[in-house]
Amino acid sequence: MKDYYSVSNTKKHMKESFFSSQFTTRQQQCKQQNHVVSEQTSLLNHSLKLSSSSSTSQNTLSPILHVFVTLFLVFTSISPILSHPIVSSNSSSSELNSHNNFNQTFRPDVSLHKLRRIRAHLKKINKPPIKTIKSPDGDLIDCIISHQQPAFDHPKLKGQKPLDPPERPKGYNGDNRENATNNFQLWVDSGEECPKGTIPIRRTTEQDFLRANSVRRFGRKPRGVRRDSTGTGHEHAVMFVNGEQYYGAKASINVWTPRVTDQYEFSLSQIWVIAGSFGNDLNTIEAGWQVSPELYGDNYPRFFTYWTTDAYQATGCYNLLCSGFIQTNNRIAIGAAISPRSIYSGRQFDIGLMVWKDPKHGHWWLEFGSGLLVGYWPANLFSHLRSHASMVQFGGEIVNSRSRGYHTGTQMGSGHFSEEGFRKAAYFRNLQVVDWDNNLLPLSNIHQLADHSNCYDIKEGRNNVWGTYFYYGGPGRNVRCP
Repeated sequence: MKDYYSVSNTKKHMKESFFSSQFTTRQQQCKQQNHVVSEQTSLLNHSLKLSSSSSTSQNTLSPILHVFVTLFLVFTSISPILSHPIVSSNSSSSELNSHNNFNQTFRPDVSLHKLRRIRAHLKKINKPPIKTIKSPDGDLIDCIISHQQPAFDHPKLKGQKPLDPPERPKGYNGDNRENATNNFQLWVDSGEECPKGTIPIRRTTEQDFLRANSVRRFGRKPRGVRRDSTGTGHEHAVMFVNGEQYYGAKASINVWTPRVTDQYEFSLSQIWVIAGSFGNDLNTIEAGWQVSPELYGDNYPRFFTYWTTDAYQATGCYNLLCSGFIQTNNRIAIGAAISPRSIYSGRQFDIGLMVWKDPKHGHWWLEFGSGLLVGYWPANLFSHLRSHASMVQFGGEIVNSRSRGYHTGTQMGSGHFSEEGFRKAAYFRNLQVVDWDNNLLPLSNIHQLADHSNCYDIKEGRNNVWGTYFYYGGPGRNVRCP
């Protein structure tokens, strides 16, 4: 199995071994990797306007493009939802054997009508498992027969069956095989796995719904979010390309456990594949990791996906919380916790992600790690993305609710600014896009945005080992970010 542990010495330009001899059984299967990262340029001063980098790959952004990107960031924001105390991870034997039998404590503040709506929705999204696995973090992973997964409830997908793996893009240097063995998720530490012909799905519970303020829109982003001084702010440190036709994107994303200081906030790092305008026809495909206590009930970084075809109005959702994404892999649970995570001044860990359009059928496939095909978004779910993307974006996002009257202390990435570099700041590396002929290519005409650079920032670099990369993130509230 090809691993994603990385090592750099940004001051001495020397390779160093980044592995210790003491690893978990699963980590011992990974090969060592050494990377050399070149001396970084001085920290760029990022603000709401997009500035030019000293890199020759960056161009000055026009005011129109600035408005274009800002509008996109407005649409991709998420409003806070009501949170309740996290329930114990201990589950009864009946919970392990039946997806409908939840041993919940009666809640006098929850109306019978709401409970009925919740249980009706749970019955719809929690399919009958042939096996249930208890994760060390308390998650229940249900093994669902592949053709019974939620995707096939969609009117456009009824009666279909999962397709065979597509051709990888040219220039792909992964394992290029469906049976790659790297599973970096906590639930596999149970020692169990889902049988062939099934897919693992993180079970949704009543408590998940009770943390949300809307049963109908559970697992979805809001239609819009206020951006004035009294509204909930969403802050970004991102790098993006546009101006061409894009058929995919690929990067390795450093995984951390950022502190989320308010129950209504989150911190995420992801890839966006975007098409359409920023009106009601916005199409996006999104994948990465996020810490979201309101969605998952804990503070673990979790592998997640999202999609929409109408600017988050009525279509799309996180993970498999609605019909649409078709999963084909029996070893990856979307929404499950990622393990291991990076340590400040210590071991670093990143995950490879690739989204690309299958030239034969036109569907958008998702790969996790080195060669693990997770599944695909069918082309007929979309309008603009049915043909190609017009923008690709990489980076981090947090929610700043200002619930205490000042800027949040929720961290982005590692919680440290980009200037701290390797082992301390979070990074994306080996950024690539896919062209019309299914070729993986380096990025050109790169732009970057840190819309609150005193709170979270971003700094680009390039070398022969990591290709195009960047460090990003920050602590949120500090002396320069009141």
